[in-house]
Amino acid sequence: MDIYQSVEQFYNAAGTEKAIIGKSVLGRNLYAVKIGDGSPVGIAQYAMHGREYITARLAFKHFAVGVKKGSFWLIPLVNPDGALLCEIGLDSVKREKDRSRLLELNKSTDFSLWKANARGVDLNVNFAARWGKGAKNVRTAGAENCIGERPFSEPETKALKAFTEYIRPDYTVSYHTKGEEIYWYFYQSIRVCPRDKSLALALSRSTGYPLCMAKNSVGGYKDWCIQRFGIPAFTVEAGMDGYAHPLGGEALRDINEKNGYALYDLSEAYQG
Repeated sequence: MDIYQSVEQFYNAAGTEKAIIGKSVLGRNLYAVKIGDGSPVGIAQYAMHGREYITARLAFKHFAVGVKKGSFWLIPLVNPDGALLCEIGLDSVKREKDRSRLLELNKSTDFSLWKANARGVDLNVNFAARWGKGAKNVRTAGAENCIGERPFSEPETKALKAFTEYIRPDYTVSYHTKGEEIYWYFYQSIRVCPRDKSLALALSRSTGYPLCMAKNSVGGYKDWCIQRFGIPAFTVEAGMDGYAHPLGGEALRDINEKNGYALYDLSEAYQG
């Protein structure tokens, strides 16, 4: 069973509130499932980068554990097209014109390190938060780092934007791989830094991961949430650096062990 089928099965089996928040470039559903009830409300999104699809399976663990207080919306697979390109390759793409275009963008039949969506846009630099000003940003479509034609040019980022604006969360968590680090800062005011860092430290205690600063990194979902809503938002890089991309089943046990209670502990630490 591939990662998209696994997420689809998880979504269908969930007996909680759930929603399809949009579709990918190639028409695959973007699923969201809720755990808990009431406030604070969080959003946790996973697998925005294709080769980091292992994090979608962490969402299953978070669903099983639940939260201490309030609720969380889990979006296990923000980039299903990219994930399947990484996991399966061009066999995951039905139309010949799409296959030809992707092959031209990748310059290889090996998509195992593909991060972008099916248009060759890196979704985590496609948000309107100092868009296009990152050190590694490029404007040419490909496996990684392409910012797109404009902020929210992609159906996946549009869907996540619209859903986040509808939910108006109190905080968000973005799961990526790898490096075992937590990023929490994006030019927020000095006034709210103690609040945000306090929650970041709760995540650090839960996971064992240190807090880090992402210099010259912009345009991500975390960045946009901080800038747009003034809320705490975090990026967690799960998985040891020693693992090779794409992280597989051998890394999942370690990721689940260190991150399984992260949302539970974060919800408990939230003070409003």
